[in-house]
Amino acid sequence: MGERNNVTEFILLGLFNNQEVKEVCFLFFSLCYFIILMGNLFILTTIKFSQLNQQPMYFFLSYLSFTDVCFTSTIAPKLIVDLLAQRTTISYNNCMIQLFYGHLFGGIEIFILVAMAFDRYVAICKPLHYMVIMSRQVCHLIVVASCIGAFLHSILQVLITVQLPFCGPNKIDHYFCDVFPLLKLACTDTFLLVIVIIGTTGMLCILTFVALIISYIIILNTLRTHSSKGRHKALSTCGSHITVVLMFFVPLIFTYVPTGTSVSDDKVFALFYTIIAPMFNPLIYSLRNTDMKNAMRKVWLQKILSKGK
Repeated sequence: MGERNNVTEFILLGLFNNQEVKEVCFLFFSLCYFIILMGNLFILTTIKFSQLNQQPMYFFLSYLSFTDVCFTSTIAPKLIVDLLAQRTTISYNNCMIQLFYGHLFGGIEIFILVAMAFDRYVAICKPLHYMVIMSRQVCHLIVVASCIGAFLHSILQVLITVQLPFCGPNKIDHYFCDVFPLLKLACTDTFLLVIVIIGTTGMLCILTFVALIISYIIILNTLRTHSSKGRHKALSTCGSHITVVLMFFVPLIFTYVPTGTSVSDDKVFALFYTIIAPMFNPLIYSLRNTDMKNAMRKVWLQKILSKGK
């Protein structure tokens, strides 16, 4: 325990060294974070004040939007501030907190995306049983199970990290605290821990991604028997979901499935699932989804007209 106390804070090396690039990125990531907050708030408000709230798909979408905000808020504000800061440090305790919440909200997001795919599978492949299978009680149970699963996964990451002895190097080659960059600083052999993390986080990402792809192959195969109008509506919803899944999972798999040696590449991949994907989620779900566009017109038009009166 004494060894670990030699390091009370870490230095985050961030994304770039060039000051001019940092200033441009400060503006860019500030804009991204603003879009994430406003876009997801827009979706949450639309779902809450429309009939979409009664539909399981949009019930899950509201939780996805909320989780996106929480997940990005764990990482983006610190990244944005550090781009202009002279000293980009983070205390040991805050590093562990960021690690915990990053994996917690990231885990919830993964499970909610699976729930949304399951919802589409039931709606398209078992339409007569849809309201029974996807009852509001079942939806609530899925969200609770997602939170518990993500919490257990997150706690495991933190328990692995707090056992590590940090006795000297404290420069993290990343812009936030994550397991692989921290393992590189440990004063002990971490080979087995790397295997454990690949076996937990990496396999969770791969198995989830494969399950999602299989479910969409079944859905697309079933859609061939539907009318062209029904097929078009289903494809618009499924298309949005597939786009979000690809943007979130592909960089995630590249980050957690290798042996953790390519941290500089990990930083680029991490940008996709921590900032880029959450920024595009509201745009994808609102612009590609007919129900969402109609609900937005109705809700926001009512708000404008009531203000006008």
